[in-house]
Amino acid sequence: MAELNGNLLVAQSGGPTSVINASVAGVITEAGHHECIEEIYGGLNGILGILNEELIDINDERSKAIEGLKHTPAAALGTCRYKIDFKKKPEKAAQDMDRLFEVFNAHNIRYFFYAGGNDSQDTAHKIHLEAVKRGYEMRVMGVPKTIDNDLPATDHCPGYGSVIKYNSVTVAEIGLDVGSMATDDGSCCIVEVMGRAAGWIAAGTVLAKQGNPANPPHIILLPEIALDEAAFLERVKSVVAEHKYCIVVCGEGVKNAAGEEIGADKTRLDAFGHPVLSGAADALASIVQGKLNLKTRTVKLGYAQRAAAHFASQTDVDEAVALGASAVRAAVDGKSGFMPKLVRLSSSPYRWDVALEPLENIANVEHFIPRDWISEDGFMPNEKFVEYAAPLIEGQVQVPMKGGLPQYTVLAKSRVEKKLAPRS
Repeated sequence: MAELNGNLLVAQSGGPTSVINASVAGVITEAGHHECIEEIYGGLNGILGILNEELIDINDERSKAIEGLKHTPAAALGTCRYKIDFKKKPEKAAQDMDRLFEVFNAHNIRYFFYAGGNDSQDTAHKIHLEAVKRGYEMRVMGVPKTIDNDLPATDHCPGYGSVIKYNSVTVAEIGLDVGSMATDDGSCCIVEVMGRAAGWIAAGTVLAKQGNPANPPHIILLPEIALDEAAFLERVKSVVAEHKYCIVVCGEGVKNAAGEEIGADKTRLDAFGHPVLSGAADALASIVQGKLNLKTRTVKLGYAQRAAAHFASQTDVDEAVALGASAVRAAVDGKSGFMPKLVRLSSSPYRWDVALEPLENIANVEHFIPRDWISEDGFMPNEKFVEYAAPLIEGQVQVPMKGGLPQYTVLAKSRVEKKLAPRS
C-alpha cells in the first residue's frame, strides 16, 4: 500500500464516557509519530460539526492538554447524536455525504477517525463505503466507545470498566447508608443505572458484593430478563425479612412481561425515535411501596456514572489510549473500514491485545449478556460474569488536583479557517 499523505480529522459521537478523550489522546499522540500525517484536526460536535465545517487545529493545543485528555471526562471535542439515514431519509443522507466530502476535500482530509458506539460505527462504515465509491483516497477507522458495552466483536468497550467501577462503589456506599438506618419496619432503595437494551452496566454492580451474598445489591434487574413482578416482590420481602433492607439495581430499560419498557415515556422521543427512558426506578418503587407497604426510595445515577473520571479504571484508560493509537497505525498501514477491538488473552492474570474488526460487522449490532452468565431466576449475574467484569475495574487513575478538586483539561479550540460556503 502506497503511503498516503494528508491531514487527519478525529471526532466524537454519542453519549460521552470518562475515557472517550483518552482514545482521542491516543489518536493524536500516535498521529504525531507519522510524517505522512501533516495536520491534525478535530471535528467539533461530531458529524454535525463537520457538516458545518467546524474544525479545530489540534496542533495549536499544548502537549500538556493532550496528556490531560486521558483523565478528563465528557467529550472534549463536543459530540452529537446525528444519523445519516439512507433508508428513511435518502435525499437528506445523499446531501449530507456530498457536503462531508466537500469538507474532506477542502481540507485535504485523508485520515478520518470517529469515536463512538453503535450508531457512530455505522456512520464511519457509511463514510468508508462512500469514499470507496467516489474514489476518494481516505482511510476511515471507527474507535470503540460506549458505557453500554454493547458493541459486538470486542471483548468489552472503553468506558465500561470505569462506569461499573464507579457504580459498584456507589451502590456499596448507598447500601451502608440504608443498612445503617434499617429498622424492623424495613426499607428498600432502588438504584437506576443506564442501559436501554443491554444490562451490562446494571450487571456490573454485582462487583460491589465482593463475594459476600449478604452485601448489596441484593437484586439486579436486567433489560434482557422480563420482569416477573410477583417473583420480584417475593424476593424483596425475603431480603427485607433477613436484612431489614433491600438494595435493588435496575437498568433503565427493564421490561415487563409484555416486553414494554416500564420506564418509557412514549410522549417524548429521543434523536433516534426511541421513547425517552425516565422512570424505571420510580415505576418499581410504586410497585414495591404500593403492594408491600414498604418504605422505598430511588436513586438515579444519571450523567454522574459516565462522567466520574476521578474514579476511573486505570485499565480502562490504558485500553482506550491503546485503541486510539492502534487505529492510527492501522490506517497508516493502509487499512480502512475497520474498528480496533479488545481481545482477552486471559482473565487471571488479566492480559489483552488489540485486533481489527470490519466495521460492517459492528454497525448497528447490539451485544447482550449471555443467558448463562445470569442466575436461573434472573435476579443476579453469576460467577461467569464476575470473572469477566472483575479485571476491568483494576487500577486507580491519578488525576491532577488543585484545592482538593480534580483539574480537568479544556481545549483551546483554535478554529480552522473555513473554505466553503455555509451549509444550506
